Amino acid sequence: MSGQVGTANPKLHEKKCVSSFSLLTCSVMFQMVEEGSTLLRRMEISVAEAEKRSGKNSVNMQETFTVYLIETRPMDAIAEGRNPAPDSLWRRYSEFELLRNYLLVTYPFIVVPPLPEKRAEFVWHKLSADNMDPDFVERRRVGLENFLLRVASHPILSNDKILYHFLTEVGGSLSFQSRTADSRLRALSATFRVRNPDKRFVDMKHYSDELQSHTSQLLRARARVADRLYGVYKVHGNYGRVFSEWSAIEKEMGDGLQSAGHHMDAYAASIDDILEEEEHYADQLKEYLFYAEALRAVCRKHELTQFELEMATQDLVSKKQQREELATGIVRTFSFKGMTNKLFGQEAPEQREARLKLLEELIAEGEESVKEKTAECEEHVEGGWVDMQRFKEQKDKDLREALINYAIMQISMCKKGIQVWSNAKECFLKM
Repeated sequence: MSGQVGTANPKLHEKKCVSSFSLLTCSVMFQMVEEGSTLLRRMEISVAEAEKRSGKNSVNMQETFTVYLIETRPMDAIAEGRNPAPDSLWRRYSEFELLRNYLLVTYPFIVVPPLPEKRAEFVWHKLSADNMDPDFVERRRVGLENFLLRVASHPILSNDKILYHFLTEVGGSLSFQSRTADSRLRALSATFRVRNPDKRFVDMKHYSDELQSHTSQLLRARARVADRLYGVYKVHGNYGRVFSEWSAIEKEMGDGLQSAGHHMDAYAASIDDILEEEEHYADQLKEYLFYAEALRAVCRKHELTQFELEMATQDLVSKKQQREELATGIVRTFSFKGMTNKLFGQEAPEQREARLKLLEELIAEGEESVKEKTAECEEHVEGGWVDMQRFKEQKDKDLREALINYAIMQISMCKKGIQVWSNAKECFLKM
């Protein structure tokens, strides 16, 4: 079956996951990345084909699944005029999911490109929603290739060793990441009441919600239009049938009617290719529907780091207050300790000194923790904002191009309709 994801040093990468990677290091990497240093500049990457296979799953039950052939070739060999055979390996969709989850956890400040849909969404009634349907598998193959190209062209993600192993090595596994990844992803799904979030991230989170809402509405509208358009085109076949049958009883008009009927039949049949082409533009919109969730993940990570900083700061303030009360003997707020002191008297000096010493140690640890979390929060804001601006430029360019091309396709479709009726008119004129 397919190979698994490999790694040279699992402990190193697990440590990176726990510490959420060094954002300061990544900030420096952003500045150091030069033109030509991304993986895509060094390697040609494609998902060449898909293949259906059968086998037993983890619970020893037979299943049918699809694997995808990843092919890679070094760009320097191509530049030198050589055309070596590509290195290749097979991957399942679930392995792509593992890779993306790893990237989400390791680079929480980056808008990680989304995978294509696992099951077809926003489909019109004649389009199969079966995830084993050949047309759907082909669109997913294109989407998986696009995902790899997005990641391989990113200034930071493209230089990750796990990504390189995923593309080139059959052995190994990302299973060592799964527990850490699951816990971090669950943390990102939680809701936190943050007192002082960065307003830019609050606005960006709101924008991601709006982006998802508008793209989903557009996709639903497009599916409804496709349904109706399919019916309109197919009903033109009735013109073709009537003209052809009518031509059989006419001598002078027969040839013209029959020719017009052929034009109508061709027009009715053309909708299948038209809507197949439309799916390409729908998939481009779906990518940004899923990108909205990736954008939200960066914002939620900011909320998480800010929440942890606020909790650590609050805990430190509490411990300092306890130290002051213990040192002065003045309890400023109601507490269980203050009540027990009044009821049973003050504790012995030795006990008080021991408690003071312990509090001093906890305060020192708390100050170090606040310092670390402040740095992490600041670095996440810096790195996250840089990548969100990169994403915004990419989004504006991609969606503008997709919408323009979609409009051009619609204009072309209308022109073909005009041409069909113009041809029919010519047929009628010759009668």
